[in-house]
Amino acid sequence: MESELLSSLLAEEERLVFPSFDYQVGWDLGSALRAAALRENLPVAILIRRNGQRIFHTALPGSSADNDAWLERKSAVVDRFGHSSFYVGCRARAEGDVDFNVSSRLDPEKFAAHGGAFPLRVMGSGCIGTIAVSGLPQVDDHRFVVEQLALFLGC
Repeated sequence: MESELLSSLLAEEERLVFPSFDYQVGWDLGSALRAAALRENLPVAILIRRNGQRIFHTALPGSSADNDAWLERKSAVVDRFGHSSFYVGCRARAEGDVDFNVSSRLDPEKFAAHGGAFPLRVMGSGCIGTIAVSGLPQVDDHRFVVEQLALFLGC
């Protein structure tokens, strides 16, 4: 079961790749996520970073400054490992890690291997940034990002 989940998460990353990604695409993507979250009345914060630069951020009613900290910590996991924060956390648990931050020797104030941050990949360039959502249970944060990316990319 765990290997199926991990394979499925990797398949998402391979499928959800942008042909190109610039500031306008970042704005359009962020705006689409924000609109979807508003329609669903989700209490989330959303962050899109390109090469470490914050190019989109919004906080919706019901979210808090704590969600911003989670966005940064989950995005740091994607930056470090090149995979979604949910994949990294699931892989650690599948390998028997009791505490990801202890086994990885990473500061829990800076890294969180919880669902919600996803690598922004561009064909021919690899991972160029992150998209992250915080405010829901980790599985739902991850699912929201993946569903919205699939709609945006039309795949």
